[in-house]
Amino acid sequence: MRVALHTKVRPDRIAAYEAAHRDVPEELTAAIRAAGATSWTIWRSGTDLFHLLECEDYTRLLAELEQLPVNVAWQARMAELLDVAHDYSRDGAEAGLPVVWELP
Repeated sequence: MRVALHTKVRPDRIAAYEAAHRDVPEELTAAIRAAGATSWTIWRSGTDLFHLLECEDYTRLLAELEQLPVNVAWQARMAELLDVAHDYSRDGAEAGLPVVWELP
């Protein structure tokens, strides 16, 4: 399944956000893959961040990562950099953007 997400980085934290993503912990990327993700891409336009995630089951992925210490630490770090973040414990799989159109 594909999941699209939209978040916003704080204008004064763009450089820090990009620097953090040049050094994502290997333990976290391994855990994301083990939870069923096959790809995750983030694009930035100004302060808007658009994520496209491909995974087997997004709800399961979130559940497997939720209490993992490396993910908890990463989410705390991202909370310092983002203006708009999804509360995955509250929003869960509903955080994804609805599909409007796809090329047939």
